[in-house]
Amino acid sequence: MVATLHSLSPTFPSTLKIAMTITIEFAAKANIVALQGQINSANAATIESEVLAVVAKGHKKIVFDLSALTYISSAGLRMVLVVAKRLKQEGGKLVLCGMQPHVHEVFDISGFLAILNVTATRDEALALF
Repeated sequence: MVATLHSLSPTFPSTLKIAMTITIEFAAKANIVALQGQINSANAATIESEVLAVVAKGHKKIVFDLSALTYISSAGLRMVLVVAKRLKQEGGKLVLCGMQPHVHEVFDISGFLAILNVTATRDEALALF
């Protein structure tokens, strides 16, 4: 069941729009947060707030499905780290799945692959719970 569907479209100088869609599915094993579009400084704080609100409601098993994520900035990396840290403090777990090669490279270069749970598919991610 899809419980939340948000679309963030901040307007930047000129007519350029960068859209981000967040879909949160409350599933039996874990909650799946599917992120589509780009995570950058314009929307990372909003995404963080949305996910931490889910955690605050007692949902401590989260999968970030990044299969439709086309870009992540340092602000986005920070958001992922904040969520992972909060979940760990509360006895929960964050698993990332479905990274596109260029997004995977950003996580690799930043060193995040060494400290986060990352799988290729959603099914593999859910199997970790």
